[in-house]
Amino acid sequence: MRKARAKKNYVAPDPKFGDTLVTSFVNNLMLQGKKSTAFKIFYDALDRVQKKAGDEEEALEIFKRGLSNVTPQVEVRSRRVGGATFQIPQEIRQSRKLSMGMKWMISFARKRNGRSMAEKLADEILASSKEEGGAFKRKEDTHRMAEANKAFSHFRF
Repeated sequence: MRKARAKKNYVAPDPKFGDTLVTSFVNNLMLQGKKSTAFKIFYDALDRVQKKAGDEEEALEIFKRGLSNVTPQVEVRSRRVGGATFQIPQEIRQSRKLSMGMKWMISFARKRNGRSMAEKLADEILASSKEEGGAFKRKEDTHRMAEANKAFSHFRF
């Protein structure tokens, strides 16, 4: 490597649950530095998830299961070999898996129709916990593409 490794950015746990995963999700959800608004949206979404799910399960557990359902294990990266560009499947490190899953979940929640962001996020969390929704479909597509290009894995970086 030419440069030193980048320093790991540690996030503080969130005030309600004391979980760093929640804080990093809220950091991805935040727009224009409005963290308190992002926390309000996230906590409202979890309240809606709790109401829709009933008393069987904790909302935070549903969120974590949904996030784990949309985190990809492999991705394809472009590599140029002899004038041709190949899509090479590679495993992803844990931090990138989580960040990709969070960003997909948030982007597909934003694309949902109408209502408030808290409602759209709650719907996306519930859908991903049931292995449905746009973010889960994106993960499946990524895995399918990696499986289709498995023959090129010997070109790995």
